[in-house]
Amino acid sequence: MSEQDPNHAEPPAGFQQPNGARGDAAEAAETTDVTRSLRGLPAGLTARVPRLLEAMRSVGTGLELHSTLDRICETAAELAHARYAAIGVVDQEGQGLSDFVTFGVPEPVAHEIGRRPDGHRGLLGALLHNPHPLRLADLTADPRFAGFPRGHPLMRTFLGVPIRVRGEIFGNLYLAEKDGGGEFSDYDLHLVRVLATEAGIAIGNARLYEAARQRERWIDGSVAVTTALLSGGDADDALTVVAEQARRLAGSAAGIVMLPAEDGGLEIVAVSAEDPTDSLGVIIPARSPVVGMLLGGEAVFVDDSATDPRMITRLADRFGPSMLLPLHSGGRVLGALATPRARGGRPFTETERTLATQFASQAALALMMAEAQRDRERLAVYEDRDRIARDLHDLVIQRLFATGMMLESAQRRSDVPDVQTGVGRAVDELDVTIQEIRTAIFALQQEPAEAPSGLCTRVLREINMAAVPLGFKPSHRFLGAVDSVVGELTGKNLIAALREALSNAFRHAGAARIKVVVDATATLEDGREAVRLSVADDGVGMPEGGRRSGLRNLARRAESLGGASWFGPGIGEDGGGTTVVWQAPL
Repeated sequence: MSEQDPNHAEPPAGFQQPNGARGDAAEAAETTDVTRSLRGLPAGLTARVPRLLEAMRSVGTGLELHSTLDRICETAAELAHARYAAIGVVDQEGQGLSDFVTFGVPEPVAHEIGRRPDGHRGLLGALLHNPHPLRLADLTADPRFAGFPRGHPLMRTFLGVPIRVRGEIFGNLYLAEKDGGGEFSDYDLHLVRVLATEAGIAIGNARLYEAARQRERWIDGSVAVTTALLSGGDADDALTVVAEQARRLAGSAAGIVMLPAEDGGLEIVAVSAEDPTDSLGVIIPARSPVVGMLLGGEAVFVDDSATDPRMITRLADRFGPSMLLPLHSGGRVLGALATPRARGGRPFTETERTLATQFASQAALALMMAEAQRDRERLAVYEDRDRIARDLHDLVIQRLFATGMMLESAQRRSDVPDVQTGVGRAVDELDVTIQEIRTAIFALQQEPAEAPSGLCTRVLREINMAAVPLGFKPSHRFLGAVDSVVGELTGKNLIAALREALSNAFRHAGAARIKVVVDATATLEDGREAVRLSVADDGVGMPEGGRRSGLRNLARRAESLGGASWFGPGIGEDGGGTTVVWQAPL
């Protein structure tokens, strides 16, 4: 094979090319038996043997399965002088066709025909259940013929030959419409049988190669998930990586991560799909049979989500085959992973189910490790916060008290009114500063379980915590009934966005003033009611070419909820500084 051959692929280590030593006595014997049947044939057919050998060589090149099937169809049509060719791939149960590859049917015609045959009836179904060569002068006259679908090209002459892979039926090779209007001959049948035998060997190698590549992709996906979870980044972003990788690897319409909800159900916390906004936050109730199975550590495989009685949510109506896998490790179920395909999609194979189950177990292990890592980091933060709180209380506040007492003493001894007034203002400022430091100490010493649930209180807590590294307390303003109208999911993401914006202001802005506004009376461009968070500063502004990872995180959070995020001029002189805006619908 030349280096320019586009269908060539390097096989895995220890993998045999189909035209090399096959190491399979049954396949070699079958090829020999069929080839012997060509002996003694007329000279006209013997002259076609070189073309047969060339066809066999062509079929054996390349290792990608679908391109191999395409090549077999085209080669068979050329060899037997047929206008149309197809391969029907038998499903795992042997009751229908899981794939149907064609040659000779133009794409517009195939689109008009619509759904591919499933092999449950008609001549294709008969060949499926009786896998022996079949040659017909007029297929429409056969009593098993079930008619053509609308837009299907007319066909009369027909030749069908089974394809076996390692002794098992892989599918059938179909040929139709002999060129010139004649019938397929015994010679055509002999040649196509030989080709089908070689095709079976090529398909077997392609399937092994594809299985190896598939396992490699799932392993790479597991590594990506583990890396994301242990990178120390945002937990929600890490769960999104799990959903994205699962969707890509399973070839599904969506990747969905669910975690246990307070009421015993499962809440969708991360989605990878074309439109994830209507799925985030949906809770599958505890009464669902699927929830009980998943929380019990049992995987659930569904042939059609839209019709399965166990799928009781509105989301199931849009999906077909689905895998729902528990995320369990060490006897503990952390959540569940779902990978549904679109309605009418190809069912998941046994290999895909096994690989997806292994992926879910690896993701669960990584989740547990990430959780333990975050616990250690959180403990270190709490210890550091306790130390800072003690230092603030024992050192800073005591010195401020002492300074205030000295100023009051100096104020009493001074006879100059302006000095007395100025010293009095300084003492008042010290009192305010002491109160703000005490608020910061309280925030530093507060455990997460003690945090009130009100959104306004959580916003104030973030502001007070940011005041310590900033050296000043940002101002704040609330508009509308923030606590009552903003939902828990939106509120959680708003707090994360506020934390990100305040962190950026501290690390990069060099600001002296920061203004936080939470507006629950805002509206989106399409008229929907929304909550809008704005964090404005008077710092150095957004540098050209600077990193935008934090802003991308804000935008991704907003977009996942159907909102948006952007930045603009700040509150400094002449618009100096930066204003970060984050909004989401209520």
